[in-house]
Amino acid sequence: MLGIGSYAFRWHVGIRDRIPDHPISAAGILDHAARLEVGLVQFADNVPLHTLSSAEIDALAEQAARLHIALELGMTGCAPHLVGQYLDLAGRLGVSLLRIAPTAEESSAEDAEIATMLSQLLPACRAAGVVLAVENHFHLPSPRLVDIVTMVEDEALGICLDVANSIACREWPETTIELLAPFAVNLHLKDFRIALDPHGVGGSFVGTPLGQGCFDPSSVFRALGRHGRQFNTILEHWLPWQGDFVTTQALELAWLEQSVAAAKSLAERHPLIETNNAKGERDVQHPPHH
Repeated sequence: MLGIGSYAFRWHVGIRDRIPDHPISAAGILDHAARLEVGLVQFADNVPLHTLSSAEIDALAEQAARLHIALELGMTGCAPHLVGQYLDLAGRLGVSLLRIAPTAEESSAEDAEIATMLSQLLPACRAAGVVLAVENHFHLPSPRLVDIVTMVEDEALGICLDVANSIACREWPETTIELLAPFAVNLHLKDFRIALDPHGVGGSFVGTPLGQGCFDPSSVFRALGRHGRQFNTILEHWLPWQGDFVTTQALELAWLEQSVAAAKSLAERHPLIETNNAKGERDVQHPPHH
């Protein structure tokens, strides 16, 4: 199923020292998903649902059901008590996948230690009917992530494959995709371009709407198809700050609309982008055993 992630609303939510006067709510993100006719929203750590009241969670569940929008959850860090809170939320919201991004400190541990840390979370995940998807999130190069998941070798653990994050680990997307595709249970899809400095002093990676940068989104679906992988696709983007909230938020919505349109066009050539793995509708795909 095609979905949008809460990080597609980075500047509507706010981040660090740039917080709008009226940040968008989880309910507001669902309304945008319905407007764009997207059937899935993944709420990540920038919209921390564990901070909502019980009544707010009930209202969110009712709204998602009314709009026919499936939900996924995401969080940062591997703290067992916080994972437990999110598994409770998963039960209340009908969620079958929890994306997790180890912190920089957690990622600095030995691979065997990280494997043990993740293994200790899995009994509760299995009991909740939730697959834990570890994201390649800046601090953990793909070869290490593959080693960790292979050490654990548990159907309740897979990888959330972000096509661009591992550039920070000196990996090109083609390498990341080839390494992680066999273990992936979730996909974060975005695009980027390389902006050269006008004075010839290096360059930088800059986000673009899907299909307008230098990443070929078809490549990830071809790789997933080779490995027989089918799961939800979450749209994100790396929109740079535009100088003020009015300009940045307007462009953020425009980028999201363009990315959704590009993804829907892509789905015509790669039908697995529309595969649905929401709880109760189909079984999730598990990483292979080795």
